[in-house]
Amino acid sequence: MTAPLPDTTNRWRCAGCGNLTRFDVTRTRRTNEFWHFDLAGEPTVESTELLGETVETVTCRWCNRSDAIELISRNDAAISQDPSRAQQAD
Repeated sequence: MTAPLPDTTNRWRCAGCGNLTRFDVTRTRRTNEFWHFDLAGEPTVESTELLGETVETVTCRWCNRSDAIELISRNDAAISQDPSRAQQAD
């Protein structure tokens, strides 16, 4: 199963090696775009609406595992990097 996408309150962590920062993400997106062509025929995408998105795989860039990616709170990630923050969070 693929880890859900992180948001403003959480992030990915590799439970295998502890990586918090480097991941290869393969995803499929369905979009509706408005394309505008100038008189020379050069296109510009002026707006994009995301209709759907599927995350296929998330792989740790450090240890190459895709079976150990988990979603953790950003606060927990900060504490795991700097244990002195645990006292500050209390």
